[in-house]
This record gives sequence, C-alpha cells and structure tokens, in this order.
Amino acid sequence: MVKLEKKIANKSVVVGVLGLGYVGLPLAREFAVAGIRALGFDIDDKKVKVLNSGRSIIKNVPHEVVRKMVKSGKFSATADMSRIKSVDAVLICVPTPLTENREPDMQYVEGSCRTIARYLRKEQLISLESTTYPGTTRELMKPILESGGLKAGRDFYLAYSPEREDPGNKQFSTHTIPKVVGGLTPRCRNLARRLYSLAIRTIVPVSSVEAAEATKILENVYRSINIAMVNELKQVFDRMDIDVWEVIRAASTKPFGYQPFYPGPGLGGHCIPIDPFYLTWKARQYGMTTRFIELAGEINTNMPHYVIHKVMEALNQRKKSLKGSKVLVLGLAYKPDIDDVRESPSLELIELLKERGAKVDYNDPYVAQTHKMREYDLKMKSRPLSAAMLKSYDCVLISTNHSDYDYKWIVKHAKLVVDSRNATGSVKSGRSKIVKA
Repeated sequence: MVKLEKKIANKSVVVGVLGLGYVGLPLAREFAVAGIRALGFDIDDKKVKVLNSGRSIIKNVPHEVVRKMVKSGKFSATADMSRIKSVDAVLICVPTPLTENREPDMQYVEGSCRTIARYLRKEQLISLESTTYPGTTRELMKPILESGGLKAGRDFYLAYSPEREDPGNKQFSTHTIPKVVGGLTPRCRNLARRLYSLAIRTIVPVSSVEAAEATKILENVYRSINIAMVNELKQVFDRMDIDVWEVIRAASTKPFGYQPFYPGPGLGGHCIPIDPFYLTWKARQYGMTTRFIELAGEINTNMPHYVIHKVMEALNQRKKSLKGSKVLVLGLAYKPDIDDVRESPSLELIELLKERGAKVDYNDPYVAQTHKMREYDLKMKSRPLSAAMLKSYDCVLISTNHSDYDYKWIVKHAKLVVDSRNATGSVKSGRSKIVKA
C-alpha cells in the first residue's frame, strides 16, 4: 500500500483546493464536513481573509457553514502557494474561458500547474476539475508537472474529475452529484477514486483522463444543442403567434421520449456558453468540423440580439424609440436565485441597450453591484424596487426569473414588461403590458 493510500484509508490525508470560487469552495466544504482537513488556495488576499474570518464569498455556501468549517479546524484558506508542498492532494478549480477567437484560454490551468510544479513532491495527487478539452491532462498538464524531474504515475499521481456544480439546485449538492474520475494510470484513477469517495457519495470511474474530459464536454454539448433548438423554435413560433412555453408544457406531458428544455435571452454560467467550443477547437486538430455545436452556438449567442429587437418593437408600438428610453433590467445573475453572473446574458443585454442609446439600470436581489470581469466592467449598482420606481421606466426587461420577484406587482406598476423567461406566465391582469421575448 502506497503512503498516500494509507493516509486516505485512515483519513489523515490533507486536501488542497486551488481556486476558491463557485467550484472550489463547495468542494472544500464537502471534505471539511466529512472530517478531512482542507486547505484552500487562492491568489485573492481579500477572499482569503474573508473566508478565514468565517464568512462566505458565495451564496451557495452560507456564512454559517464557513464559520463551522473554520471553527472545526478542518478548513482554512491561504494565498501562500508554497504551502502546496504540505498537502497530499491538490484539486485544481480554476477558470477555463475562451479567447476572443473562441479558442481555449488555458492560462489559468497552465499557471496553476507551473505553481504546483515548484512545490510538487513525491506521493502527491494532482486532479484537475476545470472543464476542458480531451487531452488537457495528458498533453498540457503532465509535461509542466514533470518539469522538475518527478514522473506522473510513478512519483506523483495525476487525475481528471470534472466539476458538476449547479448553484441554486435544491435537489442535488456537491456531495450527492455523482463524480466522474479518470486517471493517467489505473493507480492514479484508483487513488483519486478513493480520495473523492471520502467526501462524495457516488464515484464513477472511467478508463482514462480523456474519457473523463469528454464526459463533461458531452454533458454540456447536449444541453447547448437542445437549448438552441428551443431558442430557434421560440422565434419560429413567435412569428406564428404560438406561445412556445405553452407548447413545451404540453409536450412535457408525454411520459417517455421527451425532456423539456427552455428558451431564454442567451446562455449563462461558465459551462454551456464556453465548453462546447473547446471540443470544436480540438476537433479541428483531427480534421473534423462540429457542425451541430457551431450552429447551436450561433443560435444561442444571437438570443440577446433577438431580445433587444423585441424590446425595440414593443417600444415602437407605444410610439417610443429605444434611444433615450429608460430601461430597467430585472436580474443580473445567469439563472434564478443565485449570485453568479459568469457569462450572464444580462450583461450583454445591458451593453446592447446602452449601445443603442437607452438609459439602463438593473435590479438583482443577489447582486448588489457589478464587478470588473474579463469582458465587462459596467460599474453599476442594483436599484431598489418600488412602485414609483417601476412607473418611471419606459420598459422593464425580465432577464432572470428570480423567485423573489412579485411578478403580479411588477406588471401592475410597470408601463411595459418584456419577459424573456416566461416569468409572468401566471399573471392574469395587465396582459396587454406584457410582451414575450
């Protein structure tokens, strides 16, 4: 039995989590709750201080949970990367965005591997959780990690286990979502499987790191294509004066052979708007084109423009132009009841509205103000809702259907509501004010 295997067996293993965001912090929580010491690494000193004080940085992990984690001594955070040598496993949870040319931007993964390589020691397990293209672990990570002389599969262990976080999901948590695990070698896979089984209920081992990488890509391509389909049908049915939401509800009554997907103002979150293009890029290296993926991406990325067109049409019918109109965007997060704004279509909607001369504000009960991101720096604060405030806008655009909103009250006091999420579907009065988008 190898040394790491013994530590996992007697639960003395120390787990390092690199990147304490929407993926890393929930993962660290599960190990800490299971009684396993978790050391979180992040380059953001402010984030580290907040966590060590017992306060959370994301809604999905409440303050009380972080306080208990810290108080138990099973969790702490640090910006000191030299402490990597003190942990037995490093689970990498860093962003994998796209470049301007829609190609994989691997700077965060590469940077993490270079940092780990400086402190890598024998008997450590390195596992990447970030969604990426098949081949990343073997072709990109392995050479960097081996640059110090240690060999993967012999001196240290290398695995890939894709994150499957779904912020705001009340039915599944990090602990209950099955965890796919692939290893560079069978021993790498088995050690990773045993480690993750300390904190995750169900482990799904696969034959290789490439199979694990492809699994996450498949999940997100499946969703992207089906969402694109209903987004296209929404536009077609709108021309036919058919309510796509009514059609989806009716189709959902079929007990077999159908799974509902829902249209929206565009794709949000880190996974679906980005990950399918990783496969598109990789496929080109094999002389293949991924036509379904590219067509779905084209349809989905066009949805914010479709929504803006519906706003313009609705204002025109009321003898107003978009230029100079006051528009309130409801919801900045990419989906209901969370504070995650990564790749949120609301951000693009706001920029498109501003480009066309509208005066734009937003409200979101979970996002008090915007922060600088790779593509956006809106410098905006959430405006508090009131009846008088709603009446002052020429259009209220529902971009995120938070359950906190009283849609009946919103429709009552707004002059015009453009609803891109069917949030007002059950509102009976004031239907003449509502335009579906």
